Amino acid sequence: MTMTQQERAEFVNAYTRVLITAWSSAEFADRLVADPKAALRECGIELPASATIALVRQIPEGHHEGNLDVQVALWERGIETGSYELHVPETPQVDTAELSEGDLDSIAAGSFYCCCCPCCCCT
Repeated sequence: MTMTQQERAEFVNAYTRVLITAWSSAEFADRLVADPKAALRECGIELPASATIALVRQIPEGHHEGNLDVQVALWERGIETGSYELHVPETPQVDTAELSEGDLDSIAAGSFYCCCCPCCCCT
């Protein structure tokens, strides 16, 4: 089953909330591992009671971290099968030693631009 653009946008928004919350709250990340359905519900993702979910913290080779299309395809497969796979990589580590002073100034000034994908929810 292919999600409509609206369904995809809603999923991407909720999935983004899951990532941000897991990366900023160790307590939420622990709940996500212990009871993924309840944790996902907190972020706006409802799963059927009969659904199974595999939470993947170590992203498989070829499923590049940050590739939203891979996660959307996995989610669509889950809608069809009732068996969902959710990629929530470990908290990304930013090595500030590799950022130049100009990079840091840009981030602090708010001119740093980052977009997860060219989708309707970001444009």
